[in-house]
Amino acid sequence: MSNSKNSNAVIAPSAVALIPLIVFLALFIGVGTYLSLQGVDFAFYQLPAPIAALPAVMLALLLSKDKLNRAIEQFLGGVGHKDIIAMCMIYLLAGAFAAVAKASGGVDATVNLGLSAIPTSMILPGIFLISAFIATAMGTSMGTIAAVAPVALGIADSAGMSIPLTAGVVLSGAMFGDNLSIISDTTIAATRSQGCEMRDKFKENIRIALPAALIAIVIFAFNSTATQVPETGPIEWLKVLPYITILILAVSGMNVFVVLTIGILLAGGVSLGSVENYGMTDYAQDIYAGFGNMQEIFLLSMLIGGLSELMRRQGGLAFLTNLVSGVIRAFGSSHSKQANGRASELGIAGLVSMVNLCTANNTVAIIVSGSVARQLAEENNVSPRRSASLLDIFSCVIQGVLPYGAQVLLLGSVFNLSPLDIITHSYYCFALAIVAVVTVFIKHSARQVAQA
Repeated sequence: MSNSKNSNAVIAPSAVALIPLIVFLALFIGVGTYLSLQGVDFAFYQLPAPIAALPAVMLALLLSKDKLNRAIEQFLGGVGHKDIIAMCMIYLLAGAFAAVAKASGGVDATVNLGLSAIPTSMILPGIFLISAFIATAMGTSMGTIAAVAPVALGIADSAGMSIPLTAGVVLSGAMFGDNLSIISDTTIAATRSQGCEMRDKFKENIRIALPAALIAIVIFAFNSTATQVPETGPIEWLKVLPYITILILAVSGMNVFVVLTIGILLAGGVSLGSVENYGMTDYAQDIYAGFGNMQEIFLLSMLIGGLSELMRRQGGLAFLTNLVSGVIRAFGSSHSKQANGRASELGIAGLVSMVNLCTANNTVAIIVSGSVARQLAEENNVSPRRSASLLDIFSCVIQGVLPYGAQVLLLGSVFNLSPLDIITHSYYCFALAIVAVVTVFIKHSARQVAQA
């Protein structure tokens, strides 16, 4: 009963509660950047991200005004949040599928198929479109990255493409589809919190996302010239079957857990049937090895989940929401109706962006900032579908350029790259932010002209 009371109590805003996040960022990004400047190989892997998170967690526990045991319970509640656990399970399944499919020769066979099907001059735009299509169908950027990243890496290696740029292409496509999908968690959270229909939010989103996608595709096309065209051999359809199956199931909208599980079983069956001296013990060991490959991102997601809950309980997120809403209300007290609406839309974008920086989870960011965003929208005549679209778009933008975000960390694990190498090539997310901000100004300027 005491837990329920505490969870429903009004949380006083506190800037101090954000200090643990600053400590984590300073350690994780600061040390990696410093070592990179010193010429250290794999600089961002010298200080494992979960280790960088531990001092931040300990500081957050010390800052808590509750008793230590109670603060630890709150931390564990964040670690065990259903969204965090769901992500961690996806990590495990994605790692297992990648390991088993590789053992079966599926990666090489799929690379061969991809090189045969995609024109050399359009390899990167092709990877973007595939990732975008799968993410829209599956409603999850994580599941998309798990399915596409190993294949994209193999294609990049074979065709002499830039590895960081290829990772950015996969990330861009995954974020495009996740943002637009009507079965995505972010879409569900945004529409429910703002009280609008999914189809209305989709119509609002597509007007912004499509131009951004076209900009990204042009950039990818100009950088898609392979340094060499590898020879392709006969297509081994049996070994490609697990990947094709995942694509088909993704398009059907099947749950990502079911999709990856079927992929693991099918890839295992191919290995057992076609790889010499491959037995059930090898299959089991490959699955376990895949689990192990996801250890770092698994641990970091859990620690960040717990840290986010402690910051929420201590008023860090409340401080951010109050800061944004206060600025908007102060601005709105002495400006025109159009200016108030523009400021409100930019405030909603800024609010969800700041919360996303703290939680490293776009769905959680939308949920946390949804009520404040709805209040701001109602006060300044911003339509529910518009506020829902802004929430989803800017949470997508931040998640796609966040060095400690789940999507970037998963790609870093697959491509063996530092987070900064990946986010600097997240061109779709950069384009999406620019187009979204431009539409805010164009929309309200046009409305002001029409009313003049």
